Amino acid sequence: MSFVVTGGSGSLGRHVVAALPGARPVSRSTGTDLLRGTGLGALRADVVVHCATSFRHETRMVRAVLASKPSHLVYISIVGCHEVPLPYYRQKLAAERLIIDSGVPHTILRATQFHSLLRGMFDSASKLPLMPVPGFRFQPVDEAEVGLELASLAQAPPAGKAPEMGGPEIREAADFARTYLAATGKKRRLVPVKVPGATYRAYRAGGNLTPGRAVGVRTFEDYLSDQLS
Repeated sequence: MSFVVTGGSGSLGRHVVAALPGARPVSRSTGTDLLRGTGLGALRADVVVHCATSFRHETRMVRAVLASKPSHLVYISIVGCHEVPLPYYRQKLAAERLIIDSGVPHTILRATQFHSLLRGMFDSASKLPLMPVPGFRFQPVDEAEVGLELASLAQAPPAGKAPEMGGPEIREAADFARTYLAATGKKRRLVPVKVPGATYRAYRAGGNLTPGRAVGVRTFEDYLSDQLS
């Protein structure tokens, strides 16, 4: 069985490549541009694990992958993309529907936010003397663990929608921010931020969480310890 991983050199895709025997990474750096439609012949494989992503053109990329007609397409999506009306989440949901309607055998894995997303958010916010934090909860999961799960799903028969994958802890954003500050040695006053609108309400309601699927093991503290050591 042959495997291709789109975005195979990225922060998630590289973990899939490492865990999937003989997997071939493809990306713009290897000559495959899913948005421009160039180098798509490199997608020919029994199984395509689609980790490449675009905040504005997710569905266009998915159409390019579907056109290669893999025997099995494994797609990484986001927990709550059907509830949280962020534009990127809507793109992910639309991509899911394209895959389901295509007739291509597939497996869709929804995961919660990655540890690296929280760190990036806190890195930016901590540049200010008063550090803004959203007033809702997160359930971050480790990218390497998601990569291992995607590799496992790629070696199994198509499963349609796989069980969701969430991180081991559900905590307030401010709590994660305090963990970040302690790990980095920064001193900041936290300022909770509330934003009007449907997106904030969906987050406040826990639309980005999957408490029944807290299957991740590596915590945010573990991640920061490794990254900052």
